[in-house]
Amino acid sequence: MSFENIILEVDSPIATIFFNRPKALNALNNALFDELDLALDQVKNNTDIRVLILTGSGGKAFVAGADIAELVKMNPLEGKSFSRKGQKVFSKIEDLPIPAIAAVNGFALGGGLEAALGCDFIYASDKALFGLPEITLGLIPGFGGTQRLARRIGVNRAKELIFTGKNIKAQEAFEYGIVNKIIEHDKLMEEVLKTANLIASRGKVALRSAKGVIQNGLNTDIETGCRIENDVFGLNMSSEDAKEGTHAFLEKRKPVFKGELY
Repeated sequence: MSFENIILEVDSPIATIFFNRPKALNALNNALFDELDLALDQVKNNTDIRVLILTGSGGKAFVAGADIAELVKMNPLEGKSFSRKGQKVFSKIEDLPIPAIAAVNGFALGGGLEAALGCDFIYASDKALFGLPEITLGLIPGFGGTQRLARRIGVNRAKELIFTGKNIKAQEAFEYGIVNKIIEHDKLMEEVLKTANLIASRGKVALRSAKGVIQNGLNTDIETGCRIENDVFGLNMSSEDAKEGTHAFLEKRKPVFKGELY
């Protein structure tokens, strides 16, 4: 299927989704969300894909925010529907059974930062800019930003960024804990692909298990989280990947993971 607002490239075991509205700095609109939703289903259903990368086309922006020209025409019910659509799509990224990496190559503002926060972690260009500036428009973040940013960097810093609407550069985003790594702009995708391929070389069952345990555990208390970990650890032991990995270690060879999900 061809898309107009995004690009989906699959080079197994890696898939890359580009936000592709460069003339609008990749701003998010209803059409883009609909296409992204379909593309994420394709990624999830392709068992050869082990890692997803999200980035922006055009060189200037990851995503510069929601499309204000579309947003300004919405009535309250349409605005609520737009917000919920964005929340569901970004939650779909978060809930993928494979790791998702945001390669932030420029502006990640408003919905752009919210998209990146839906990924498992963020690598950023040294030219990247982050922020939730909705307050400057008399609005609030609507695609999960109030919730994910607070969970990522703590309530106090999240409130400061949301209440002021200020933008921060990559270095400050790194210091806040939003970004895992800052990379020279022209080498961003090269470095992201190195990490993606390293992750893809690991056992698919263990990757799925680890991501699920982390996500589910964070939504509960630590005792319950440890019980979730305990159950999944035991279940993971029955996988072919676990048998291969442990035997390979004892036999002093590299494991060959077959990637079969339980």
